[in-house]
Amino acid sequence: MFALLLLLAAEPPFVPGLRHALFDGYQRLYPRERVSAPAVIVAIDEPALARYGQWPWPRTRVAQLLAMISNAGPAAIGVDLLFPERDRFSPGEVAQEVRDMSADVARRLRALPSNDAALAAAIRGRKVVLGIAGLETVDARYLQPPDAVPILISGGADLNLRRFAGHLQSLPAIDRAAAGRGLLSVDPESSVIRRALVAGRIGEVIVPALSIEMLRVASGAPLALIGRGHDQAEMRLGDISLPAHADGSFWIRYGPHDTARFVSAADVLGGSVAAAELENKLVLIGVTGLGLLDYQTTALGERVPGVEIHAQILEQIFDGAHLRRPANLQALELALLAAAALMLAFAVPALGVGSSITLYGAVVAALAGLGLTGFLQEGLLLDVAWPAIGATVVFGIVLAQALSEADEQRRRLREQAARVSGELESARRIQMGLLPDPQELFAQERRFEVDALLEPARTVGGDFYDCFMVDANRLFFIVADVSGKGLPASLFMALSKTLLKSAARRVDDVGGLMVRANAEVSCENPESLFVTAFAGILDTRTGMLEFCNAGHEPPFARRPGAALERLEHSGGPPLCVMENFAYPVEYRSVAAGEWICVVTDGVTEAMNGAGELYGAARLQRALVALPDSVTPTALLAAVRADVGNFVGGAEPSDDLTLLCVRWHGADAAPMDNALADVDLDAPVAGLGDPVIGRH
Repeated sequence: MFALLLLLAAEPPFVPGLRHALFDGYQRLYPRERVSAPAVIVAIDEPALARYGQWPWPRTRVAQLLAMISNAGPAAIGVDLLFPERDRFSPGEVAQEVRDMSADVARRLRALPSNDAALAAAIRGRKVVLGIAGLETVDARYLQPPDAVPILISGGADLNLRRFAGHLQSLPAIDRAAAGRGLLSVDPESSVIRRALVAGRIGEVIVPALSIEMLRVASGAPLALIGRGHDQAEMRLGDISLPAHADGSFWIRYGPHDTARFVSAADVLGGSVAAAELENKLVLIGVTGLGLLDYQTTALGERVPGVEIHAQILEQIFDGAHLRRPANLQALELALLAAAALMLAFAVPALGVGSSITLYGAVVAALAGLGLTGFLQEGLLLDVAWPAIGATVVFGIVLAQALSEADEQRRRLREQAARVSGELESARRIQMGLLPDPQELFAQERRFEVDALLEPARTVGGDFYDCFMVDANRLFFIVADVSGKGLPASLFMALSKTLLKSAARRVDDVGGLMVRANAEVSCENPESLFVTAFAGILDTRTGMLEFCNAGHEPPFARRPGAALERLEHSGGPPLCVMENFAYPVEYRSVAAGEWICVVTDGVTEAMNGAGELYGAARLQRALVALPDSVTPTALLAAVRADVGNFVGGAEPSDDLTLLCVRWHGADAAPMDNALADVDLDAPVAGLGDPVIGRH
């Protein structure tokens, strides 16, 4: 926190960059609305250039444009153009340029008034303000400081106005005719015009900005520039006040680009613009043609003609929609940074992870709300970015420490778990011994193939499967998942498997099986656990499958040469959730060579180290990639390998169980008589050492 405070106070180059980006964000979220519309731009645009020729025009045409605007009675005219050289279209200049001209014609042309004189005459006596460009070097043509209206300075010791070494202005004959002169220059910040000058120094002369001078010419009120101390200043023009900084800069409050600000010079010269559109308006003349390169980037991210920025400044002044950044805001920002950092540093260790994240979000949201509120209500440019960054850094450090302590606690828990691993290993062997080995059980079977795989997330788990012949021709299979993991789930798994198998012996259809199992398992459920299950009975003579789904993942199936599909079934809730629920039964005709794969959510919800889930879509892609002739054993191995590659070294998140059955068709050889004589009530698996992944 201390390092961040020093960084913010020192303001290295990247600090203002982030600050300006935040201030631009304020304006983009809430741009200024165009309310008063005091300014009109007469644009030398593409239609004007197409009608009257390329720029620069003869100054007689500019004089004609000024005269027609003046006749409409504007409050003032601001010319965002410079005329520093003699007009090459003047008669005398033409006589000098054309070599083959007769001496008499040349003499007569030289006797005619110059175009510059015509422009000066059009300016003289009218409320026209010409532009002056400040330069970093002295222009040899304009060694003397420009004429500018006197500005009353008070608190001058606090002012440090932007100083230009030289300037560029219109020809003296034209300049002397103007009612005022205004500064055009600004200093773009990262190619974006965020601030302009109320006034600047050229030599020892203070020159007001073009927009300020237009207001002075229009109103006749004197100008006063007041230093307020602490980098603050104020430009006053009668009752109008514009907050600024000691260097003469002020923040521009932008509104969106609006074509309603513009009138084409072609329409003015053509007489199609009503006088009411220009009457009592502050009229700006500027170029907007695409090839004239006078385009600037605003804080809204828009590229607009430079003359439009002057119009937006006039609108801002009339609407009083100013932006302010008092010097004491930096102290407030430092205080906000310290307060946010201290609050998180002391609160996060005492809170849980969820509450800590909520507190951090609330702190950042409060900072953002404070910045936006100050901007909207008072036009304050409060930099809340760095307090938010400081809060983030402190939150990350403290949270990392808390997570480190939690990791140490997990290490101690692992040590405790190691002391009871022997007992759990014994429980694992007992649990896995309850599951049949389909390949051994149906080794002589030719009508179908079955294989299954189970991997507990922990030493013991809550998933289970079972498969056996209900009679000589019907294969029963089930895959189930007990809620939870570990030892409690494994105990409930053993109970549930036993009751489900017992119910299967006594009920002839899977719907009745689910109803009976739901009733019996619920009676032995003090911890209110539940079981999802998919059960099916396959008639090996006809391929007819009847199945029922109790809140389980729908299985996948694929016929030879067909697309992969899921056995969607309305089913019902998991077992032990709703009493006396009548589970519906669905029927499906299984094609010869078709396989059906049942999985638990331990497959689709397998998680890698990055916290990503394996997902049903990835499982579908793995199954689609398998050939039609794939055996259940190969299918299970392929899916397990794909899940393993995805998970990598991450700890399993849930028990993983798969069962696949493939029917070979009605023409397949029947099972051996020896298998038909098997005692269906006898146990189907021993308690020998199981193989993880198969039993």
